[in-house]
Amino acid sequence: MKRLGIIGGLGPMATAYFFQLIIEMTNAGRDQEHIEIFIHNRPQIPDRTQYILGNGGENPLPELVEAGKGLVRQGAEVIAMPCVTAHFFQQVMEEEIQIPVLNAITETAEYLKLENIDKVGIMATDGTVQSKLFQRILEENGIQCFLPDAEGQEEVMYLIYQNVKAGKPMEMNRFNRVSKQLFDQGAKVILLGCTELSMAKKNHGIGQGFLDVLEVLARKAVLTCGNLKEEYQHLIIE
Repeated sequence: MKRLGIIGGLGPMATAYFFQLIIEMTNAGRDQEHIEIFIHNRPQIPDRTQYILGNGGENPLPELVEAGKGLVRQGAEVIAMPCVTAHFFQQVMEEEIQIPVLNAITETAEYLKLENIDKVGIMATDGTVQSKLFQRILEENGIQCFLPDAEGQEEVMYLIYQNVKAGKPMEMNRFNRVSKQLFDQGAKVILLGCTELSMAKKNHGIGQGFLDVLEVLARKAVLTCGNLKEEYQHLIIE
C-alpha cells in the first residue's frame, strides 16, 4: 500500500468529503487495512480561478508546490488534490514535487470512455471552463462537451462561492435549472466538475445521469494506494 498525501482546504468541505469517500471506497475489514493518509488542509492558498482568469489574483502555484513537498517529507508517495481548478497546475506540480500527482481530469476522461459516454455537460468554475481543462482532454477522447449559457454559468459560480464555500445550504433550484439546460442540449451525463458541487450529490437526491469528479479522484486514489470495494467500480447512477 502506498501512502497518500492530500493537498486540502481548496475548499475545506470538499477535503473532508474526499477523505470520507476514500474511507468508504476502501475494501478494509479492520483499521490496519485502510490507507495511510497525510492531509494538509491549507485554505490560505490563493484562489485558483481568480489567478487563471487574470483578475489580479496571486499565483497559487508556489504554495501548492510547498504543500506537496511538505507531504512528501511526511512520507507521501502519491498526491491528490480535491480541487478540480487546481489541476490547471498539475503537470508543473508533479515536476516540482517529483512524485505522482493524480489527475482527476484525465481519469474522468478514461472513466467516461470505459462507460461509453460520448456527450457530457460540464458544471465547473469559470477558471476550469475558460481554461478548457475538461474540454481539451474530453474532446481529444471523442467526447462532446456542453456548457451552460452565461446565465447558467453565473448560477454555477453562485452555488460554488455563495453557497458551499460560504458554508450555506446549496440552493437546489439553481442547480436544477443548470442541469436541465445541459440535459436539454443533449448531454448524456453531467460532470460535477467542481469539488464543491459534490455536495449536491452527497446531500440531495439529484437523480440519474451525474458523474461526480471527486468520486472519480477518490476511486483512483484507492486503486493506486489500497484496495477498492467492488461496488465503486461503477459511479454513474442510471
